[in-house]
Amino acid sequence: TVLFLGALTLTGEAERYRSSSVNRVVALGVVAAITLMVIYATFDKPAFGDPQTPVQQHVAPWYIDTTANDIDIPNVVTAVLASFRGYDTLGEVFVVLTAGIGILFLFSATPTRRKKPQTEQESEVESTAEIKFGEGLRHFLIPQVVGRLLIPFILLFGLYVQFHGDYGPGGGFQAGAIIAAAIILYALLEGEARALRVIPQWVLTGMMAGGAILYSAVGVVCMMLDGNFLEYSVLAADPITGQHIGIIVIEAGVGITVTGVLLSIFHAFAGRRRF
Repeated sequence: TVLFLGALTLTGEAERYRSSSVNRVVALGVVAAITLMVIYATFDKPAFGDPQTPVQQHVAPWYIDTTANDIDIPNVVTAVLASFRGYDTLGEVFVVLTAGIGILFLFSATPTRRKKPQTEQESEVESTAEIKFGEGLRHFLIPQVVGRLLIPFILLFGLYVQFHGDYGPGGGFQAGAIIAAAIILYALLEGEARALRVIPQWVLTGMMAGGAILYSAVGVVCMMLDGNFLEYSVLAADPITGQHIGIIVIEAGVGITVTGVLLSIFHAFAGRRRF
C-alpha cells in the first residue's frame, strides 16, 4: 500500500505513452494465476469461526483461562501478543525495522538514466512532471478541503487504536499504519517537501530505531528489577498493574517503529522521480 501511494505521488497529469503491451499481458497472467491458486487453497480451510478447528484446541483455551487472572485485560489477543508471546512480537518489530532499512538501502541507489532518446511528447510530459513534482494536490480544491477534514480524525482514530488495544481490536501495528496513512495523505495533498518539514527524515530515522529500543528497554528494566526479560509483573507493586504498564509502553514502541518505517519507505519511494 505504501508503495502504491508513493507511486501516486509520481503520477503526473498526463500518461507517458508506451507502445508495447507485452509486460501488461505477462503481469495480468501472473496475477490471475496467483488469484486462482489462492482461491483453490481456501477450499481446504475450516469454516470461519469454527471452535472445533485444531488451532482452537491447542493452547487457545489456556490463554483464555489465564488472561483474566494474570493480566486482567478484556482483549485476549493483546495479552497473547504483548505479554505471553512478547518475545515473538519483539522479533516482529525488529523484522519490520530490518525490512525498512533494507528498502531504504535499495532506494538509496542512484536510478539509471534512460539511454533511449525521448520524443517531443515524452519530453514535454517529463518537464511538466518535474515542475509539478512535490506540489501535491494543493491546487485542487476538493481534495484539499476533504483531506484537511479527514486528517485530524485519522490521527485521532490512530491514537484511539493505539491506547485502546487492551480493551478492543488495536495495538501498535495497526495504530502505526493508521497514523502513517494520515501523514501520507498530508504529503499527497501538500507535497512531499512540506510533509518532510512537518516530520523531517532524521526524526523518522530516529522513530524507526527508537520504537524497537523502547520495546527492548522495557525488558532490560524488568531484568534490573529482578525479573525476567519482558516480565512486566515486576514493574509495579501490583503484578496486574505492572502488566498493564508494560503492555502500554511496548505497544507505544511498536507504533513508533511502524510509523517511522512506513513513512521512511514512502518518502524514499516518492523521492525517486526517475526509474
